[in-house]
Amino acid sequence: MSFSRVNTSAATLTKNRTEDSIVPISGMCVTCVDGCIGMCEIGKSAYRGHEVIYPQPFGVITSAAEKDFPIDYSHFSIMGTSVGAHGIEQDSDKAVFPNVNLEVTFGHDGGLRFKYPWIIPGIGSTDIAKNNWEGLAIGTAIAGTGLTIGENVVGMDPEAKIENGRVVDTVDLKKRVNLFKDFQRDNYGATIVQANIEDTRLGVQEYAIEKLGVECVELKWGQGAKNIGGEVKIRNLEKAQMLYKRGYVVLPNPTNPNVVEDFKRGVFREFERHSRVGMVTEESFAQRVGELRKAGAKYIFLKTGAYRPADLARAVKFCSKYKIDLLTVDGAGGGTGMSPWRMMNEWGVPPVELHSLLYQYTKRISDRGEHVPALALAGGFTFEDQIFKGLAIGAPFVKLIGMARGPIAAAMVGKTIGRAIDEHQLPVYVERFGNTKDEIFVTAGALRRELGNEEFERLPTGAIGLYTYYERLAQGLRQLMAGSRKFSIEHISRDDIAALTHKAADISGIPYVTDVDKAEVEEILS
Repeated sequence: MSFSRVNTSAATLTKNRTEDSIVPISGMCVTCVDGCIGMCEIGKSAYRGHEVIYPQPFGVITSAAEKDFPIDYSHFSIMGTSVGAHGIEQDSDKAVFPNVNLEVTFGHDGGLRFKYPWIIPGIGSTDIAKNNWEGLAIGTAIAGTGLTIGENVVGMDPEAKIENGRVVDTVDLKKRVNLFKDFQRDNYGATIVQANIEDTRLGVQEYAIEKLGVECVELKWGQGAKNIGGEVKIRNLEKAQMLYKRGYVVLPNPTNPNVVEDFKRGVFREFERHSRVGMVTEESFAQRVGELRKAGAKYIFLKTGAYRPADLARAVKFCSKYKIDLLTVDGAGGGTGMSPWRMMNEWGVPPVELHSLLYQYTKRISDRGEHVPALALAGGFTFEDQIFKGLAIGAPFVKLIGMARGPIAAAMVGKTIGRAIDEHQLPVYVERFGNTKDEIFVTAGALRRELGNEEFERLPTGAIGLYTYYERLAQGLRQLMAGSRKFSIEHISRDDIAALTHKAADISGIPYVTDVDKAEVEEILS
């Protein structure tokens, strides 16, 4: 069996001519015929070249690897029990699933409070993020969780004011931060401003702390989707030239007269803007943490990607040594607005393997009595069962699950439904629930009562969509936790899940399902 699909994918808008007869190792048609127009990835590369590296169409999609990794979270099962209750009185009238407490508190002073144990871990300068930010920010704020403003937002903002290489004012970043703040309730949740090497050179985090009142900042080593810096497509010549002058790598060179002429003639229609890769050292890490604390950062996070195990060990050790508040670890195959498609499928340590190593490394420093940062796991999480398993596999260190594509999808659907309501063009699939947002969105009534009519009417439907998705996740997670008799997040433990294959057990250290409770079983039967 092949784990990967090669040479054709909906992500690259390619397909085989002989879809039922394909060479597994190459992905090519068994009979490649002279005269074929070139529908496969090889064929499309013959006339569009490097453009076919990326998922398409850019700007209106998110993509994630379609590789079938040998182990994933479906290879574990949640263990329920019929006895006891943790985190609540052992009373059948009180130990009901609506009473499960999903709140999470973390940070060096316990000052960060999330109503739900998840976070959106870094959505940056792509069109898909910008076009849906209103729904993402407001929905996150009213739900009381966290949202990370990803890399390159300031550098991509044509209205940002940059003097002597440092940002002094912005439009986009200011709007993103304030959208969350305007709807934040009871100090739940947080906006986090992330920075890569270009952002650091521009002084983005210092600006966010000093001018926008941001308390949480995040250093970025990478992500699960790719092992290079961030990239986007630019369809405007003037913007490409602006980004080139700001120091970004822009391909092809938009200041070259021949390139400009080719663009104007329609030879190509998109420039690529790339970020540089950072060069991690302990000295530079310590220096940057010190700079951010001096600038007034209250909480400092680190996000790293699916790099080799030694890099994960560095992340754990550095976060421990320099008292980082949250470490997010993103497994291979993660979703993104735009990353090289083959890279997204074929590089990095997959989520279960990476998260299992993370637990092992973190336990080692914990056993020595060293500082342990709160952990967040990311890499393809979308529903409550996966959230439970992620919290369990890294318990007691994992406090949050990072999700991006699921929340973006919910916000996009909410936005689309709102547009369809306004245009009186609701599809039958949705119209069967009604033709107003109060009828269609199941949380609308409760939100209207809680916020009041005036505040509710300010909500974009993208935000209601995200909030409603989160409400579903919360209720589903409460049900799973009640079944395991765990009534608050801190009581979830590694023995709340079992491995369904011996390979999953070997990788994770989670017992194989028939080995679970062996000692207790022996005691009961004896």
